[in-house]
Amino acid sequence: MAVSKYENGKATPSSTVLLSLADALNVRVEYFLRPEHVELEMQGYRKHHKAPNRLLDRIKADVKEKLDRFLELEAVLPVLPVGEFRVPRALADRIDTYVDVERAAADLREAWGLGVNPIPELIDTCEEHGIRVFRTSIPNDEHFDGLAALVRGNPVIILGEDWPGDRQRFTLAHELGHLVLEGRLAKDLDMELAANRFAGAFLVPEQAARRALGDKRHWLEPRELWLLKQEYGLSMAGWLHRARDLGIISDQTYKRLRQEFKARGWLKKEPFGDYPGEQPRVFEQLVYRALAEDLIGESKAAELMGKPLMQFHSECTA
Repeated sequence: MAVSKYENGKATPSSTVLLSLADALNVRVEYFLRPEHVELEMQGYRKHHKAPNRLLDRIKADVKEKLDRFLELEAVLPVLPVGEFRVPRALADRIDTYVDVERAAADLREAWGLGVNPIPELIDTCEEHGIRVFRTSIPNDEHFDGLAALVRGNPVIILGEDWPGDRQRFTLAHELGHLVLEGRLAKDLDMELAANRFAGAFLVPEQAARRALGDKRHWLEPRELWLLKQEYGLSMAGWLHRARDLGIISDQTYKRLRQEFKARGWLKKEPFGDYPGEQPRVFEQLVYRALAEDLIGESKAAELMGKPLMQFHSECTA
């Protein structure tokens, strides 16, 4: 298919071609009939090195379709009940060490009024502070590690729909790190390592980690790590990293624990059960708000939600 000709307006696809494109990109046909589409300005975009271009194209198309619907909804609302994302004023202009990265995570927590306690719903928290979060339904997400972009100056973060909750949360916190650290990180610091350190510190501040584990440990029990995973939404392996970063366990103890995790297959699938996944709520809430205020009709609400009208009506009246 000469897709570039359609993208550049040099040719008009037939209905058969539209159906084929929609199937290939896993979007609805209506996506191609909209007069205007948003553009994604990549920022902090990271992907698994094996991710095929076809998968990335499907992810981007899925994201654009969701954003088109979100922006169409925003256009009819007189006031948006969500804030605008802002980098904390207290944040240092230059971040020279990984300890400074920890401080940056603490600054964001303070700016958002989170204290040092666990964040029960990280997606909700990000949406409340002006970050649009979407989950992609694209299959084979084992080759996709998250996507961050700017749309009309507003940050957007994409997560895998079928990921365990702890993976969703770490990816979201990692991409937050990119947004906060961008343009401030010293050249001798690795951005991906810094974003990982930021994610760990944002999910589990140092004070909370020391309260949970103590200042010095010679070993960490797997069941203990699972309980902490359920409390903070940071994976068991993430807790190992956190304990090493803060000097709670030595490098030698960390290596021994990692070896045990690897031998038991826990680096691929952690034991004792997953942390529950989260899902965005703001878009759905705004659809029902617009419907209640007669800003849109039921058919438009169903279209925005991507549901058949009868199904949407049934859910509204159940």
